[in-house]
Amino acid sequence: MTERVPLPVKAREPRLRFFILLSIAAALVTLGLKSAAYLLTSSVGLLSDALESGINLLAALTAYFSLRYSARPVDRTHTYGHEKIEFFSSGLEGGLIVIAAVAIIKTAIDRLITPVPLENLGIGTLFSTAAAFINLIVARLLLREGRKHHSIVLEADGHHLMTDVWTSVAVLIGIVLVMRTKAVWLDPLAALIMAANIIWTGFNLLRRSFNGLMDHALPDDEQAKIRVAIHSALEAGTTFHALRTRRSGPRRFADCHLLVPGDWTVKRGHDLGEQIETAVRDALPGLELTVHIEPIEAQASWQDSELLGLEEAEQ
Repeated sequence: MTERVPLPVKAREPRLRFFILLSIAAALVTLGLKSAAYLLTSSVGLLSDALESGINLLAALTAYFSLRYSARPVDRTHTYGHEKIEFFSSGLEGGLIVIAAVAIIKTAIDRLITPVPLENLGIGTLFSTAAAFINLIVARLLLREGRKHHSIVLEADGHHLMTDVWTSVAVLIGIVLVMRTKAVWLDPLAALIMAANIIWTGFNLLRRSFNGLMDHALPDDEQAKIRVAIHSALEAGTTFHALRTRRSGPRRFADCHLLVPGDWTVKRGHDLGEQIETAVRDALPGLELTVHIEPIEAQASWQDSELLGLEEAEQ
């Protein structure tokens, strides 16, 4: 199966921005529906659902501006581009999710201690169901486009909306149980259960964003493809080491040291480096590889990177 080549930043940005605008529109509509449902019913579960939609709106606005910033071309102070802002946006969204969950927990505990009778549950359930359906459609679109274009911003927003959908489902189940059993305490209990799920989603987004901001290496399978590609292009009497990889938004980077005989001409070393870069691009389309050429006989060439100890330990 041929790997999908990510679109250039300028080409993908308008499409991704469209889907973020769709997310903003969905957040506005669902916030209105859920707020109306809460005002009609006084359900803390529906209040937590409305609060989640408010966070969705703030997160989608943040994602929109981060996408616009990440599309800027390289400049003197950002020679690798601006795509890392996407990890910041995802981390902010994860933090907002956790904050929303904490607020839900506090309100739910208060309602467990001091129960409040619920009203107009039928119309409130209808409004909440409509909001959940809207979020489900938009979330699936965001997740599909995010994976297609390697956009952590769209994926984070999609996961956030899916969290909102599951929150709505739990809240609706709680309301239905309250309607059937008259046990009002089931409403805040459902809110507490979903708050735990929301916190889990938020921390996963924070972890992924932290890894991206810390220049986390590419996955093991992608690193293996790079190594195989380099080995396939090497000539007799040459080798490589100190392979480093990282991701910046949708873009992937790698660099390595290419060790060649010291009596080679600059042109011959350069030509081999070009062959290696071509082999790696064929194996992982869109990856940018930088090759540093060194004489294989020089002792310093085998002592010039902290990665060498790690590579020896893994062999």
